[in-house]
Amino acid sequence: MAFEPPRRLVRALGETAPAGDDWLARLPEMAERAVARLGLTVERVQVPGGRSSLVVLVRQADGTPAVLKLAPPRARPESERAALAHWGGRGAVQLLASDARDGEEGALLLERLHPDVSVRSLPEAKALLEAAGTLRRLWVEPPADHPFETVAERTARQAVAMRAGARREPEVAALVDAALAARDDLLVAPPEERLLHGTFRQSKVLAGERLPWLAVGPDPVVGENAFDLARLVRDRVEDLIASPAGASITRRRIKRLAQSLEVDQERLRGWTLFRAVESGVRAVRVGRPRDGELLLEFAGWL
Repeated sequence: MAFEPPRRLVRALGETAPAGDDWLARLPEMAERAVARLGLTVERVQVPGGRSSLVVLVRQADGTPAVLKLAPPRARPESERAALAHWGGRGAVQLLASDARDGEEGALLLERLHPDVSVRSLPEAKALLEAAGTLRRLWVEPPADHPFETVAERTARQAVAMRAGARREPEVAALVDAALAARDDLLVAPPEERLLHGTFRQSKVLAGERLPWLAVGPDPVVGENAFDLARLVRDRVEDLIASPAGASITRRRIKRLAQSLEVDQERLRGWTLFRAVESGVRAVRVGRPRDGELLLEFAGWL
């Protein structure tokens, strides 16, 4: 069959593709090779799919449903593979195949979940509860000599881009300064070191058969729990911005999530500020000004 990448994927990768990158052009051939090598039968390409990978619904040789996921090197598929293997299905989708040859092309064979049913489909209070419970199961000790980026390393790279954004858009300079100051303070004495999902939000938690809810699509990083939880705080940010009580709802959400997951409330607020500003500045840089405005307005509440 033709493995045509969904338009959502083409658009998202186009925002971040380095000059001369031909991964999308090679993707159909890579998908065909992975399907043949793993003995899979293709059902269909998942549409609209993700923003960083091609997701194909397949069946294994014995008829078991599965998912074939192919991601470009800049999406760090080997890091995702290592994290899923370490979690072993605890709170996250199960890795079914770890053929080293797949790693050359960023291919992962995964347990089939219900791709159209995420925690985000639940009422907000219930969604936050289920998402937080899933996240708690992922916070484990990283393996010895782990291959994962640390929070300090990841945020250092992001800080460089944030400073450049502040030079281009002086009106965001104050928020960038506040976010970077918060980062500096938070990195002085982190309370724990855990393997984190890295990009956790409600839409990253899908309904499953083995467990009711399982996380997908990690961009794993090692650091403190509050960093991981910070992205969940701003879920449904468009609804928060539209609400006259958005700022107070956000403060209550920080308090509730911090208490339920035993995370320091002020550290959670600080990482929420940093991550919102980083995402907002990045959205503006890649041509999504509306998203950037929402995130930076949200950050201003913090």
